[in-house]
Amino acid sequence: MWGSRREHSSFPGEGRGPAPKQKPVRQHHRRCAASLGPGLRRGTDVSLLELPSTRAEAWRWADFGALSAAAALAPVAYGEADHFLDLPGARLLFVDGVLDEGRSDLRRVTIADLSGSDHVLGRHAAGKGWSLRLDRDAVAEPVQIVHVATGGENHLPAEIVLADDAAAQVVETFVGAGWSNRSTRIALGRAARLMRSVRLLQAAGFSSMREEVELGAGASLVAVFLGAGRAGTRIDGAVTMAGEGAYAEFGGALLTAGDQRQECAVRVRHAAPNGQSHQLWRAVAADRSTASLAAAVEVARHAQKTDGEQSLRGLLLQRTATVNLKPELEIFADDVKCAHGATVGELDARALFYMQSRGIPRPRAQALLTRAFVADAIDRIGDEVVRAAFASDADAWLELAL
Repeated sequence: MWGSRREHSSFPGEGRGPAPKQKPVRQHHRRCAASLGPGLRRGTDVSLLELPSTRAEAWRWADFGALSAAAALAPVAYGEADHFLDLPGARLLFVDGVLDEGRSDLRRVTIADLSGSDHVLGRHAAGKGWSLRLDRDAVAEPVQIVHVATGGENHLPAEIVLADDAAAQVVETFVGAGWSNRSTRIALGRAARLMRSVRLLQAAGFSSMREEVELGAGASLVAVFLGAGRAGTRIDGAVTMAGEGAYAEFGGALLTAGDQRQECAVRVRHAAPNGQSHQLWRAVAADRSTASLAAAVEVARHAQKTDGEQSLRGLLLQRTATVNLKPELEIFADDVKCAHGATVGELDARALFYMQSRGIPRPRAQALLTRAFVADAIDRIGDEVVRAAFASDADAWLELAL
């Protein structure tokens, strides 16, 4: 086992050792706030947000210091680039959580007063937010949302509510610098379908996302996230398969470099029979960075015939980097098919040697192998234009990392 490798499991005897001791979170926040000086006064004092301790299992790898530093970033200009993809449909541009009406086309999306969630970060994202509501059998053109952060902090709620047999596609892109905090509620009716793609490309700061999803009978969700910026990231998801025969794919790729830290903590709860869920996550860590993936599946006692799958894989580009993996299964039913896998490794030395022997330079060979590793996650995007954009984002990250 490499010194930089960490794997964790919820099953007895499978852990790789106890997690390192953490200092009390409030002391840590006070120290960060003091070191940041007057800049933190631009927004909320993060030390007062009542954040949980890293001793809590769901927050064991959380980087609260990065969140504090992001909230204190000085203002920056965001320029004229709109970052929208070549897709029809609605386009919404939010700058620091406020809609730029002159550069937006809402179509079926509305702006409404929305509540946050009970989640510790989600509750701060309340107020004016965007809402997509579709009636029965409605099919919407793609909805694109670009979030630009210009320093400091910004919070924004959102909701996606699809009635029975409705279908929608939502693409979100995060750019800029600062603390961008989002809370999204998703409710899918019977046989409703949602394809959701999120590009986390902030150059600095921190992006935190709380996703709360409920799927009705036969509903389908495919959600793919790509963390390919230089900001810290936390993806926090709670997916409930409330109806019989619901289907969910929830995954993506986290690409980290430098001293960056990205993490996700997702729990899928099967509350009805015959549901299928797939959590496929890939993490690539370079330099001294850390990528952490925690994925849980919970199967209720009456949720028979459940099919739950987890695939967590990490790739270390240097041995100074760290990948933390934690799959978890909680099964209370007795007629299910659930599986999980978690592996961390380096690029295959034999494959590298073979490619170099065929005249491919080592950096190019490394990029090709890493790109193939990440492709497992992003190739699940159904829209060709969106999938190509994700691939381009991953390639751009690889050029800088390698």
